[in-house]
Amino acid sequence: MNYKISLLENKISQSLKELGFKETSVTINPSNRPELGDYQYNGIMPLAKKNNLNPVEIANKLIPLLKAYPELKDASVAGPGFINLTFSNEFLIDFINESNSNIDINYHQDINKTIFLDYGGPNVAKVLHVGHLRSANIGEALKRLCQAIGCKTISDVHLGDWGRPMGMVILEIKTRHPELPYFKEDYNGEPTNFNITNDDLLELYPIATTKAKENESIMEEARKINYELQNKHKGYYALWQKIVEVSVNEVKKIYQDLNVSFDLWEGESDNFEYMNEMFEYLYSKNIIEESDGAKVIHVKNDTDKKEMPPLILVKSNKAVSYEATDLAAIWERTHNFKLDEIWYMTDKRQELHFTQVFRAASKSQMIKPETKLIFNGFGTMNGPEGKPFKTRDGGVMPLANLLDMVTEECEKRLTPTITENRTNIARTIAIGAIKYADLLPYRTTDYNFDLEKFTDLNGKTGTYLLYSTIRMKSLLNKAQENNLNPQKMTIINENERKIILTMLDLKRIIKRSYDNYSLNEICEYLYKITNLYNNFYAENHIITEENKELQTSWLTLTKVIYDNNCKLLNILGINIPEKM
Repeated sequence: MNYKISLLENKISQSLKELGFKETSVTINPSNRPELGDYQYNGIMPLAKKNNLNPVEIANKLIPLLKAYPELKDASVAGPGFINLTFSNEFLIDFINESNSNIDINYHQDINKTIFLDYGGPNVAKVLHVGHLRSANIGEALKRLCQAIGCKTISDVHLGDWGRPMGMVILEIKTRHPELPYFKEDYNGEPTNFNITNDDLLELYPIATTKAKENESIMEEARKINYELQNKHKGYYALWQKIVEVSVNEVKKIYQDLNVSFDLWEGESDNFEYMNEMFEYLYSKNIIEESDGAKVIHVKNDTDKKEMPPLILVKSNKAVSYEATDLAAIWERTHNFKLDEIWYMTDKRQELHFTQVFRAASKSQMIKPETKLIFNGFGTMNGPEGKPFKTRDGGVMPLANLLDMVTEECEKRLTPTITENRTNIARTIAIGAIKYADLLPYRTTDYNFDLEKFTDLNGKTGTYLLYSTIRMKSLLNKAQENNLNPQKMTIINENERKIILTMLDLKRIIKRSYDNYSLNEICEYLYKITNLYNNFYAENHIITEENKELQTSWLTLTKVIYDNNCKLLNILGINIPEKM
């Protein structure tokens, strides 16, 4: 809750104590009926019930105390004991002036945590497709949100760089180029002129996987290569390092384009280094059991209403499982960092997998009881017709193709006067349009991507928000050229009041977004306050206003909304172009 609201809540709590009610925590919220008041306090009824008293009588005793507050213009009782509160203009003006001095006062929360975020998950040697978009967008925005409220964060891309698919790719290269030094028994790390590009890998990967799936002997050979790779076969390991380097460099380019960054570029191979250590620990806990030739941990609880299969650590064919790799990642992270929470951003269909992994980590006491493991599953992005987003030939659309497609559409909408850096500006707008459209639905909701709708200048879109924010900046620049500065707000009218009340609610929105691990409320809020400001802007000629005190107040309000839009857009990972 906003710090000024918190101070007011404390005062109300103190007044209730003066009336004889001890240990009373007070929460006030925006009113559902603005015609009755700005905020509402609904705590009188439960307080009366607890003390076996009439709620209206308590409310009527409290009202005279509330009316004496300088923060309030009015306080009244409605219904069975609801208390409506109307803020004084001075209270709202003070709030805007303090926000003008430091916009961050609306963001910082009393939450001192270190949070590890796992939100990448691309597979090495495989094209990044539209299915990777949401994990990157949601994870990056949640990381930035955590930082904005004062938490420390550590982020990891968690590459899929280990396991059977790598055995398949290496086998395909071996089939095509058996002469390479990597495949000689006496290979000892000597340099080789073999060059492989990302385009080569993108061509190799589907062919290699198809061959293995259709031919059991090829699949068996791929498994063998993977086993030897995991045991650091010199040739396979050197080739694998080259594959990872080439692939990761390309992945980094696309993530950079999306304004997505990671503190760690680790993969499953890094977690694998801790596998023996982790298994030794698990065996010491006597929780690993044999089941049909596999090694498992039973994670079912007596309260489970659905089937809960055991977590498989080692398959019957002796291959280490994906679940074991994720468990090893938890082992590594909790040993290398002092963490309060670990957040995972993946498709919601992986919920069972992470439930098993989290339960195994808890059952083995691998994590401290106070360390939280949190699965933030998300819905899918579909095409305009609600079906999976495909290319014209029916394949999964590469993420780079989607970015190019939206960039082309955004460039069409740019004003003809923009001739320099036109494509770069369109790209920035396109990324903003994609991100806002992706973060606007509640995290677990599936949504349909509509190119024309999501790039519309007049809708609830990233394009609209960017255009509006650029216009605010242009206004402030023009004011500065005319020696007009947004120093202080002193006058408030009804239209400004609506904007300020919405600003006052920001800290609550920020906290709810953090609590729900979702950015949709921030997206809705950003549109709401921008729309309110645009209505205000259309009704007032700020630069030509003759009343200088009123003009300064308007400019101050403009600067606060502009600063706040910049802050929120940054949390969403959206950059603002100079013009559009």
